[in-house]
Amino acid sequence: CTHQPQSLTKHHYTSLPQNPRPLQILGLQGLLPPKIESQDIQAMRFQRNLKKMTEPLEKYIYLMGIQERNEKLFYRVLMEDIEELMPIVYTPTVGLACTQYGHIFRRPKGLFISILDRGHIRSILDNWPETNVAAVVVTDGERILGLGDLGVFGMGIPVGKLCLYTACAGIRPERCLPVVIDVGTDNETLLKDPFYMGLYQKRDRSQLYDDLIDEFMEAVVDKYGQDTLIQFEDFGNHNAFRLMRKYREKYCTFNDDIQGTAAVALAGLLAAQRAIGKPITEHRILFCGAGEAALGIANLITMSMVEKGLTQDEARKKIWMFDKDGLLVKGRSQETDSNQEAFVHESPGDVQSFLDAVNVIQPTAIIGVSGAGRLFTHDVLKKMGTLNKQPIIFALSNPTTKAECTAEDAYTLTDGRCLFASGSPFDMVTLADGRVFTPGQGNNAYIFPGVALAVILSGVRHISDTVFLELTDEELAEGRLYPPLSNIREVSLQMAVKVVRFVYANNMAFRYPEPKDKDTFVRSTVWDINYDSFLPDIYEWKGMNPAPDH
Repeated sequence: CTHQPQSLTKHHYTSLPQNPRPLQILGLQGLLPPKIESQDIQAMRFQRNLKKMTEPLEKYIYLMGIQERNEKLFYRVLMEDIEELMPIVYTPTVGLACTQYGHIFRRPKGLFISILDRGHIRSILDNWPETNVAAVVVTDGERILGLGDLGVFGMGIPVGKLCLYTACAGIRPERCLPVVIDVGTDNETLLKDPFYMGLYQKRDRSQLYDDLIDEFMEAVVDKYGQDTLIQFEDFGNHNAFRLMRKYREKYCTFNDDIQGTAAVALAGLLAAQRAIGKPITEHRILFCGAGEAALGIANLITMSMVEKGLTQDEARKKIWMFDKDGLLVKGRSQETDSNQEAFVHESPGDVQSFLDAVNVIQPTAIIGVSGAGRLFTHDVLKKMGTLNKQPIIFALSNPTTKAECTAEDAYTLTDGRCLFASGSPFDMVTLADGRVFTPGQGNNAYIFPGVALAVILSGVRHISDTVFLELTDEELAEGRLYPPLSNIREVSLQMAVKVVRFVYANNMAFRYPEPKDKDTFVRSTVWDINYDSFLPDIYEWKGMNPAPDH
């Protein structure tokens, strides 16, 4: 039916009896084909069409189109083939989709709030059709994955993140709100692009920016409540930390790039620790990159080491950072960000390159979060293999093209001895001797959906780093650094149960009464992807006497 009314796209085909009466009751007779299809048949068609497509961006466009027309079908197919389709709706393909956002645009998703809307954000929220929002994912588009400033084209990130809220943790999609804050862009290419959809101006970095974010935060809690979860996503380094510090004690908020990345990276290190048999307190860790992801991971590693008995100073001395200006050491000519000061050390010697840093510091683990591409060179990987029996190599930058090395190089150049993880997926690697390795994916999706579900269910008002530290013990270790993505729904629910237990035990929850069986409580809230019936309740009046004849 090519000309069906808009309302029909919202009310999905239902599993109705094969007779015309239900269609007649609903006023749909003639607007749909005579055959009433089951969701099974629709899913089969969806999957077959996907398999005919070869280009990831083509698949992304098709998937997003189905999401717009039939959410329950979209999430069923996504969940049934999550390993294959997560790289399409999330990294790496979502990065490509963001760069092409204005060129592949079909219809808007989420809220677009510009700096010209100051003083009117609450009225913009009132325009959103859903009134029971529980989770907001917001970006200002300044640092989209490793792709840089994409302005409003960054809307693909909040949309993709919230897809995983539903697919991984079963959060109802109508309770999720994606938002992009448009204050301009410093991307000259976009400012010259006729298909760019945001403000044609340089980024506003004045006090007006802070005023706009303040107004946004106040409007969200005024509209949806103090316990509304607000997840910050892909803000620039200079704003990410200060906004997290500014709002974390006032709102229910977290920054996934800082805290989510940290939790999943630390979980991988702890899984590696069990594989190697060396406690985390004995590791020396060298970061490639010193931005928000690196600092978030480093701070959580420090907390973990302190929990295991080291002093904070001892823990920090085991962590080194190398950025575009070189090793973070005292007295270097480039100015150090205040957030980095805890990890600035005395110079260990002459270090001009990342390879020099590996040679001098002799790390047991290297973690790439630079977003600058293949900085773990062949020489770096070979040296890590020489220094360590089982080197830990995490190439976490997204998308795949920005990863610090490939899985094939990591396994090949360390003779298959490394413990490898990446931010975006890599294919299995077969070495010359026939050994096969499945690369682990250190994906934030193992963390943020479960955290979000737990926060929503327990009414947490503030999210501390201790919540993320609580998540990094055993859930992500199943004989490999990370479990297969096919298990991510179960992993997310287990995460949510653990967080719910933790926040109630530590008096952080505000929703009462406290559920006795946390596991049953969490699982009972999972959104049902089966179709609803839209038929009214139809029944006969039994025992009613007919009206008398006159």
